[in-house]
Amino acid sequence: MRKFGATMLAMATMAGPLGAQTARPMLDYTSAAKIRDTCVAWATERKLQVAIAVYDERGTLLTLALMDGAATAVSGYAQWKGRSAATIHVASAETANWGRGPAELATWEGGTPIFSSDGVPLGGVGVSGAQSSEDAACGQAGIAAAGLRNVAQSHD
Repeated sequence: MRKFGATMLAMATMAGPLGAQTARPMLDYTSAAKIRDTCVAWATERKLQVAIAVYDERGTLLTLALMDGAATAVSGYAQWKGRSAATIHVASAETANWGRGPAELATWEGGTPIFSSDGVPLGGVGVSGAQSSEDAACGQAGIAAAGLRNVAQSHD
């Protein structure tokens, strides 16, 4: 009986998983940290004090920075913007035009979605503490430095 059980176990292992899903790209901590650190450097060069929050596509916070001198509250705003962009896959500058929505929907510019080079949504970055256009530019600089995109690839 033991031999039969071992044979069945070996056969099941060799058959591979049933219904396995195709692996898809995910935002890792190394890339998230590169986005954060580049944004911090970008803001420092411009004498800005901001908060940066980087999320994966599921809305899980991967890294957060609150620069010295930034108001404590901007950390929460950066998280709101970043999580919205990560889970909706749309920049908060655009969702601001959608009108009033759920509380999770960011309506201030500064939340930018992150896509792979193939257009797969990976997450989002939220920046807060400067002018809205500067918040967005800071996040976009970080995304570019990580070799990623801030818009989905068009299929023209």
